[in-house]
Amino acid sequence: MKPPDPVAEDVGWQRLDKFMFHARLAKSRSIAASLIGAGCVRINRQITEKPHAKLRPGDVLTLALPRDVRVIRVRALGLRRGPAAEAQGLYEVVEAP
Repeated sequence: MKPPDPVAEDVGWQRLDKFMFHARLAKSRSIAASLIGAGCVRINRQITEKPHAKLRPGDVLTLALPRDVRVIRVRALGLRRGPAAEAQGLYEVVEAP
């Protein structure tokens, strides 16, 4: 039996902490994990306290940050932490009605 391929694991989904790091929503994965663990992040209106929660394109994240609340829709999954312009292409900001 072959061991699981770590690259193939993230084909349709990505860990929440990894996405937040790649999209530059957090400076590091450990900071992202602490925000998630504190209950500051929701996926599709559901509070999650697990950094390993599966995130897919089309999901809506609500981030309760110290200074404001941001609502974003995931457009694509990141492969690396690239420049800011590349990171902003991973999500779109959802405006309040």
